[in-house]
Amino acid sequence: MTHYSEEMNKLKDTILAMASHSESAVARAMRALVERDDPLALKVEEDDNIIDQFEIEVDDIALHLLTKAPLATELRFITVAMKISQNLERVGDEACSIARRAHDLGQEPQLKPYIDLPRMATMALEMLRDALSAFVERKPEVARTVIPRDKEVDDLNRQLHRELSSYMVERPTTISRCLALMVISKCLERIADHATNIAEEVVYLYEARDIRHAGLKENHEAENPGR
Repeated sequence: MTHYSEEMNKLKDTILAMASHSESAVARAMRALVERDDPLALKVEEDDNIIDQFEIEVDDIALHLLTKAPLATELRFITVAMKISQNLERVGDEACSIARRAHDLGQEPQLKPYIDLPRMATMALEMLRDALSAFVERKPEVARTVIPRDKEVDDLNRQLHRELSSYMVERPTTISRCLALMVISKCLERIADHATNIAEEVVYLYEARDIRHAGLKENHEAENPGR
């Protein structure tokens, strides 16, 4: 194996290690919420610098590889790896936000049993795992199955926001807790968005097709035929 191949493998391995930490951060933040575990919530926040360090490492490896005039397919892999890393770092940020709200909520009586939020977390993490599995196994068809699932998480987020808004009107003393739960719901919705972004990048990597904002492109072509 050449030194170049070793570096490409190191880039992939670093992405996978980063993904493992990001997924774990979300799972632990949700466990801190459900189990009202303040020390765990604080640990999630403390560990965010590990994910940040992985992003720096990915960028360093990728930039070094870019100086070696990679082939078109290799160039796609390197740039996609950097974009996946950016999305994983933001997943870690969302996990921190969840952990902070979990800590705040742990200081007050629980508003109601947590059902929808753990469900959203499960859906978002499954999307993330499937997108990353598609990356590793070179299966853009699997990545494509991730993208439509984002709507389910969006729908749950909107539903939860409606319910909590009604709750705040009926019981003003719950406003701070409702707002914290809304933030957590929005964080989970964004994690699903990041999983979708990764899935779209995987399709681009293996099919050389950019499917981001596909609806906008179709509308533009329909409005500007022949251009």
